[in-house]
Parts: sequence; structure tokens; C-alpha cells
Amino acid sequence: MDWKDLLASKVEDGTLSREEFVPQQEPSAGKAADILHVSIDRKGRKGKTATLIEGFTCSEEEVQEVAAALKTRLGTGGSSRGSEILIQGDALEKVKRLLVTMGYRVK
Repeated sequence: MDWKDLLASKVEDGTLSREEFVPQQEPSAGKAADILHVSIDRKGRKGKTATLIEGFTCSEEEVQEVAAALKTRLGTGGSSRGSEILIQGDALEKVKRLLVTMGYRVK
């Protein structure tokens, strides 16, 4: 009798619950794993200010959802491409606060 059979018999007896010996899955890349970098940029925008958020490791759809939420809460325009969000205007502190409330770590 190997260890798997032994554990299975203990579960059938009620000595152990299944959750006690099934390995837990590691958390996927997402909010907890992301360290986002928020900065202000004026290059290539004819002197207009933009707030950049970089460092997302989640899917592009999730980045688009975060961008939509930020744009709605800030009342500004912006865009998202790949793992980067651009918010129009100088909203550095507001963006940092909103991202922290959404569960992201911000630098």
C-alpha cells in the first residue's frame, strides 16, 4: 500500500478531509504579483502631460478593464496597450490612490 492509497483510505474513514492533503494551487499572476510604476510623461505629445502606468502582468482584457475604471473615476480620456495604461493629464497622485484601493502595489 503506497501513500496515496493510505491517504485515500483515511479520507474514506473520515479521519482526514480531502483539503488537508490536496496541494493548494499557487496564486496566479495578478494584483498581488503586480508592482506598477506610475509616472508623468510629456515626450512625443506636443507638450501635453500624460500619466503612464506600466508593469501589468495580467491579461490584456484585465488591463483594459482597469483602464476603463480609472478613466471613469478620473473623468479623463486615455488608452491601454499591452501592459501599459495612458491617462490624459497629470493625475499621478489620484491614480496611485485608486490603484492601491483596487489592490495593486504601486511604486
